[in-house]
Amino acid sequence: MFKHPLFTKLVALAAITVLLLIGLGMIEDVVRDRLRYRSLTAQSVADSLAGPQTLMGPMIHSACVESWDVETGKGDERRMVEQRREFLLTAMPEQLKLTSGAAMEERSRGLHKVNTFNLKAHITAQWGSLASLQPQSTMKNSRMHCGAPIVMMAVGDARGIRTAQLTLGEQALPLKPGTFHPTYSRGLHAALPESVRGKADGLTATLDLELVGTERISIVPLGGNTEVLMTSSWPHPSFAGRFLPSEREVKPDGFSAQWRLSSLATTAQADIAGGSRICVGGYDENAHEYPPGGTTPRDCADSFSVAFVDPVNPYTLSDRATKYGVLFIALTFVAVGLFELMKKLRVHHVQYLLVGSALCSFFLLLVSLSEHLPFGASYAAAATACVLLLGYYASHMLGSLARGIPLGAGVALLYGLLYVLLQLEQTALVVGAIALFLVLTAVMVLTRKVNWYGLTQGMAPQTPHTPKATGFPLPAVPGHTTNATNTTTHTPTKESP
Repeated sequence: MFKHPLFTKLVALAAITVLLLIGLGMIEDVVRDRLRYRSLTAQSVADSLAGPQTLMGPMIHSACVESWDVETGKGDERRMVEQRREFLLTAMPEQLKLTSGAAMEERSRGLHKVNTFNLKAHITAQWGSLASLQPQSTMKNSRMHCGAPIVMMAVGDARGIRTAQLTLGEQALPLKPGTFHPTYSRGLHAALPESVRGKADGLTATLDLELVGTERISIVPLGGNTEVLMTSSWPHPSFAGRFLPSEREVKPDGFSAQWRLSSLATTAQADIAGGSRICVGGYDENAHEYPPGGTTPRDCADSFSVAFVDPVNPYTLSDRATKYGVLFIALTFVAVGLFELMKKLRVHHVQYLLVGSALCSFFLLLVSLSEHLPFGASYAAAATACVLLLGYYASHMLGSLARGIPLGAGVALLYGLLYVLLQLEQTALVVGAIALFLVLTAVMVLTRKVNWYGLTQGMAPQTPHTPKATGFPLPAVPGHTTNATNTTTHTPTKESP
């Protein structure tokens, strides 16, 4: 059994497959290294320009201190000691409208590119009564002191602020960096006149803001009613966070999305008043880190976000493509095996190894070319080179051009199917499953009349071997005669009395 040619070939093919899997693993390591380098590039751009951005506000706050005297000690040691309480008064807008447009700008470090955005936002905030800015005494005969009311706008990374203009009613207010808020310190602010404290007829502020950032913009729905309209020329948005858009339209030339939220549906106002962190997709904007486990902590304020993802990221697509390498090798080996079986050919193990190596080289060509060319052109160049090489080699390996061309065409069909799968997002699994089923059906139809037992008949015990003529005379043995063909014939002898 172990010396049968079929068993030997299966063992050799198994060893070749293991070697090719090791090669594919090394190529996957190269792709992962490139992905890691790209992540470092994105971090480098964020460090130099601005990171993912967050918009929170506008809101009004005022820092207050309540102090009172407490008598301590007894007798001659009695004295008055001042105690104090520090607190923050906040006023959230009743109506918050944000209209924005995001223009994409591509930044690069060496071969790696990162998506950045330039956001131009027009924000209108309306407050009703500002009674919440009136301090309330908690101790008898206490003294109250409050700082000037401050209207503030918090952002994720203040380095991204390009221009900003704030108008209160018809009056333009000078803006200064920082927010003077103990939790959300990055942003801008303007001091309001003391007369607005406790104002009953409300207040309207308008902010025009130009902000740059990297890859994602997040918004906290701080108003009693929040309306956000965002448009962009980027055709691949990824909506995330606690709320999806109420309306959205994604086209090849860009997208538009609109959110309408009520304070009845979100706890953002209470979260911000309580100093909760702002986290989107597990990312803590204040700590600039992802919490353990990659999940959004429970103490994060409600928010929603738009990420400007790149679906044709060459490294991501190359990583997905290499995962199909084993299937490519298996299907090509099956095709060569069918030629062996149906056409009574013999293909050497080394030829299988060379064919598999050519298939593996496609993935390395793909990732290397995609660093310099668009992914579609890189894929076409790598696939064409490998198909021509395999078609040429198969014509000699299988004995004729008429046999090599179908094998090359089959490999080209595999590359075409893989490209379709890489472009699909929602239906990739079902298309791949159907294609694999069709391949299996074709193999079963082609081999339906093959006598598989006939391939292993040589493994049965063989009959005793009859010596053939050697052409040399045999030595004479008493009682035997030798014929002309060197076979011996036994002649009975008479027993002596």
